Formats: sequence, C-alpha cells, structure tokens
Amino acid sequence: MHIARLSLSHFRSHRRTDLDIDARPVAIHGPNGAGKTNLIEAVSLLSPGRGLRRATTADLARRPDGIGWRIGATLQGPGLAHEIDTRAEPGAARATRIDGKAAAQTALGHLVRILWLSPAMDRLWIEGAEGRRRFLDRITLSFFPDHAAATLGYERAMRDRNRLLRDHVTDARWFDGLEARMAECGAQIIHARKAAVARVSAAQSDAQTSFPAARLRIDQGAVDEPAGPLCGGDAPPDATKAAMRDALTAALAAGRRDDYRAGRTRFGPHRADLEAVYAAKDMDAAQCSTGEQKALLISLVLANARALAAETGAAPILLLDEVAAHLDAPRRAALYDELLGLQGQAWLTGTGADLFEDLGARAQHIAVRETAGESRIELVGPHRGNHFTER
Repeated sequence: MHIARLSLSHFRSHRRTDLDIDARPVAIHGPNGAGKTNLIEAVSLLSPGRGLRRATTADLARRPDGIGWRIGATLQGPGLAHEIDTRAEPGAARATRIDGKAAAQTALGHLVRILWLSPAMDRLWIEGAEGRRRFLDRITLSFFPDHAAATLGYERAMRDRNRLLRDHVTDARWFDGLEARMAECGAQIIHARKAAVARVSAAQSDAQTSFPAARLRIDQGAVDEPAGPLCGGDAPPDATKAAMRDALTAALAAGRRDDYRAGRTRFGPHRADLEAVYAAKDMDAAQCSTGEQKALLISLVLANARALAAETGAAPILLLDEVAAHLDAPRRAALYDELLGLQGQAWLTGTGADLFEDLGARAQHIAVRETAGESRIELVGPHRGNHFTER
C-alpha cells in the first residue's frame, strides 16, 4: 500500500498542493521553514491520532486565511484503491471520509500502517515516560488497529473516574462501572503492547542491518501481572487476558483510598514506560551517546517495519523527518538500502539535495521552497511519471 496522490488545501504553509507519485521513496529537500515537514505531517494524519507533531485541529489551518483545511489522499495497493478525505472547518472537529463515506479516525488504522521518526523524538530515552509511551503505542497500533479504540476507551473511563475522585464522590457503584471499563480496555492494551514488543524484538534478532539492536522491556506502571505470559503467541488464551482484567479491577478498587488523596488514578497502563538497552554494549539507552540513541530509534522503526512486512505482506509507510543529516555517509547509504529492501514507500526530509544523492533515480525527489508565505514544490532529478500542481 502506498500513497499515489496527496492533495493539501490551506494546510499549514501549503495553500494548495497536489502530488501524483509512485511507490518509490520520496526525498524532500529545502531550507528550514519551507514546508517540508508539513508535507509529511499531512501524511501522518492519514492514520489515527493527532499526527507527527500532535497538533490541535486549529493549529493545522493555514494562517491568516482561517477557512479550514483539507487533506486528500489516494491509497493504492495490489488490486485495490481507497480515497481518504480528512478536514476541519473553523471551530469544528476533524471529520474523516473513506471512499466517500463518513468514518471514525480509528478506521484509518485498518487501511494503512504509518510509522514515523522526527527530531522531536531525539530525546525520547532521556525525557519523561509520556513520549516513550506514545512511541510504544504507535508501534502497537501498527500491529493492532483496534488498539486505538481500546486506548480511547480506557482514557475516557479514567477521566471520569478522576473526576469522581476530585469531587469526593463515595458511591462505589459509580466507581465499579468505570473501573470495569478501565480494566477491560486496560487488559487489551497491556496484551497488545507486549505482543507488539515481542514482534519487534524478534525482527531485530535475525536482521542483517547496520543499526544496533535494542533489548526492550515494558514497565507496566505498578500493575502486578497475573502468572503466565500475556503474549505467548498471536492469540493468547482468553483466560490470560481475563486474569489481567480481574487483576486491574481488584487493584483499582483497592487503590481508591490513596487515589482520593492524590485526586487521580496513580497506576495502570497509562503509567507504563518503555525501557531500552543497547544490546551490544549492555547499556541503558538513556546512558548512550546522542548518536547511539538516534541509531537505536532508527533501528526500532526499521524492525517495526520488517515485522509488519513479514506479518501482513506489506511494508508500512515510513516518515523520516531530518534523519539523514544525523548520519555519516556510509550509514546513510545503509539506511537507504534498507528502506529500498522493505519495498515500501518512505518519505524523507532534509535541508540539502546532497543528502539524497545515493538514492538517485531509485527515489522521487522534491524541492520545497517558501515564496511570499506559501510553500511551493518542484520536481527535480530523474523521475518517472510524476507530476505536481501548485496554485
């Protein structure tokens, strides 16, 4: 599955941009502020969630136009095609349509798998757990599209429970219903996360790659796991997830008194953390050099893509923002070879065209410039059958 057409209207710095492309990598270069990242952010919004930069709907609109924004895309794969339209009018929530029919954002995860790496993630291993948890959930979502719905259900129930705690509500019946919902969704979340990490770890173990392997572990956020593995195969026994659900239910009920004092739910899958160790050095990722931390991130994204390709028969779409600039020439060439070996569409950005010379005609090259406050795009280098429209 790849993006064959991308259309932007009043999105960020792009007043109007239309791209017709093929399945080869898309190498985008241009000066800082020209609108390169805006292009791949638009692609990231073809998957569930708030996209690569976690922007609000209002922040995605081109300023000062204030007329709303739209992203349209044609997805193509062997013998199939889908049309996606996602947009937001001023003051309104984002709306999504798939093949002309209204759809929930979570439905996007069943159509296309999209992974990304951005400069904002460079400090992933040394900052708070929230960023690592989002990274873990993006990995998990790529394998289990229903993970988005489970996460949303858990968070909604937890917000309502936290409101009861802050309002000092003592009626156990209110808590029982919300905690049952949290436990049901929480067990699904924990199971899916562990299964996803197992797949990525397996994809690292026998890979021929220039990037370092990482040993991964999930800290479950002070939830005591029941005996037995939670991810012992593609379909763990229902009894295993039922045991986790019951353990969560009991822990939430037992923790109410202390949660009253804190005014919030103090433990559960919303407190989980992803831990990584540079395997060859037996060193925590947080203790590695900046370059090693970046290499570990690249390695995990590539392993995630390999695992998905092996499981589904199709590589995900990869969005790599300013990644090439942090690599020396040999490792940059190795990255390009691995991306091409995946046979999936990858979008890469960088400030200079020289960063993508090794790709040559194996990729589609786009130059982005800023003119009078608008992003403009230009096809450059050797290409086949692509065209671009600017207005």
